[in-house]
Amino acid sequence: MPDSLHERFAVQTGRTPDAVAVSSGDVRLTYRELDERANRLAHRLLSLGAGPEVPVAVLLDRSVEVVVATLAVLKTGSFYLPLHTAHPLERMQWIMDRAGGPVLLTDRRTARGRALPRGGRVVTVDDDGLTGLPDSFRSPAVSPDNLAYVMYTSGSTGTPKGVAVTHRDALGLALDPCWDDERYRRVLMVAPYAFGMSTFELWVPLLHGGRISVAPPDELDVATLRRLLREEEITCVHLTAGLFRVVAEEDPGCLAGVREVMTGGDVISPAAVQRVLEVCPDIVVRAMYGSTETTLFATCSTVRAPYEAGTSVPVGFPMKDMRAYILDERLRPVPAGATGELYVAGTGVARGYLGRPDLTAERFVADPFTGAGERMYRTGDLARWTPDGQVDFVGRVDHQVKIRGFRVEPAEVEAVLAGHPAVSQVAVVAHESAPGEKRLAAYVVADGSVAAVRAYASEALPDYMVPSAFVELDALPLTPNGKLDRRALPSPEPESTSTYQAPLTPVQETLCAVFADVLGVSRRVGIDDDFFELGGQSLLAMRILLRVELELGAKLPVEALFDSPTVALLSEKVEKAMDRSSLGAAAE
Repeated sequence: MPDSLHERFAVQTGRTPDAVAVSSGDVRLTYRELDERANRLAHRLLSLGAGPEVPVAVLLDRSVEVVVATLAVLKTGSFYLPLHTAHPLERMQWIMDRAGGPVLLTDRRTARGRALPRGGRVVTVDDDGLTGLPDSFRSPAVSPDNLAYVMYTSGSTGTPKGVAVTHRDALGLALDPCWDDERYRRVLMVAPYAFGMSTFELWVPLLHGGRISVAPPDELDVATLRRLLREEEITCVHLTAGLFRVVAEEDPGCLAGVREVMTGGDVISPAAVQRVLEVCPDIVVRAMYGSTETTLFATCSTVRAPYEAGTSVPVGFPMKDMRAYILDERLRPVPAGATGELYVAGTGVARGYLGRPDLTAERFVADPFTGAGERMYRTGDLARWTPDGQVDFVGRVDHQVKIRGFRVEPAEVEAVLAGHPAVSQVAVVAHESAPGEKRLAAYVVADGSVAAVRAYASEALPDYMVPSAFVELDALPLTPNGKLDRRALPSPEPESTSTYQAPLTPVQETLCAVFADVLGVSRRVGIDDDFFELGGQSLLAMRILLRVELELGAKLPVEALFDSPTVALLSEKVEKAMDRSSLGAAAE
């Protein structure tokens, strides 16, 4: 069998040429149509220098074009370098510069009215000129050890690091026997393209004759998720541990009809698993563990009803051709039940960090248990073996955290904030505001108000890396040996820059109460208080809008709260939505 992603796709296209491969709204592409569109784009890329071990940057929102672009890049032998459209331009430019200014693939919608990172030639995947190119393409020879993609993650050294994944790594994931099941016939693409979950959402359905159903590019809310799962007849969906918990608590019935829901990326709530299986007893919950460095998944376990919540949800057994070790500080296996550091070995272990042999040597170390010169990845995660031989995730060795399912190194956030000219000292620490709900707090010693530092962070960092709270201090507390004394840092209480203004209408009064309850604010919330200044983020936005729908009967998308983040502004949209709902009811 072929040993590259695009060659395996070609085999599947030969088997099911007329089956739908990818859909988004009214757009449908069969395997043959997807292949032909990717071939035309591949011709253009090849003429611009694409080839084995050559990067091609991809800057696209979730769409059919993402699938076309990814396949086209691989057909030329190049590897794809995904960029996240929500990331600041400065961050994207840093990645482009490290890659040597590669060709940038985008579309007219993304390119319209925004600054693009500088690099090589810009190619739009929906360029009308592509239709005149041949719809057949002969790919250059590619080794399974050639790169398939490089994805950047948050870095502990203060800058992002690019994880280099080969075709062999990605095929090891996509062709694992656990996916040989009808549960994966229709997979909903909901993850950002520039993060590891896209490897599953793209290649598992495409290499098994299934369909990718692409969610709209906007921020996903539970109401939209409910509609998509029903209308697209989704059989499998992956939700981050945080989103899974929100769905379980607020609307578990939306998963009815789905055959499997996968979750992971952080500590999985046992109560959330129990709630989903109580409401949807026929569904399978699959708990996953892994990282970009292990090509997404390294272990998994399936949970079925009846299920009674315990203290944790084990993340399972190693997947095929993967191995898990839990070791002490001298690389000796720990006994069952004891806590040690988790190491992962096998087919999915990535090549390393692009252009960073120092970091690669630190994290990708020799596997002393095989004698075959193989490597294992040092995850930095603490784990233990359960009595039945499953991996049970415990926590982190270092300060790395997951925020909304995204990996965040506080050191990188600190490095960015320290770049503000008014900041003399800064420390960024994660706090658990509620079980499973982590937020970042920035402790800043600055010449002037921290409001400017907050604004600077919003411009320079992805939204999930912007601290929810900024605490101004005269000096950072230190231990006797001169290190940061984290236990002496005050507990962050989100603060608003506005003075308290009482609600003027019943709708505003309800919204103030909902803000205070969902955001965990102990003081009174006024109509001018800002959702983001009070520690808000997308998962909390979903909770607020679900409460608004329940208590006021107004359905609003997540963007409504992002665009109108104060109670006063949001109340206007809520009242309009209530009026529309009343008119609709009257018409019926």
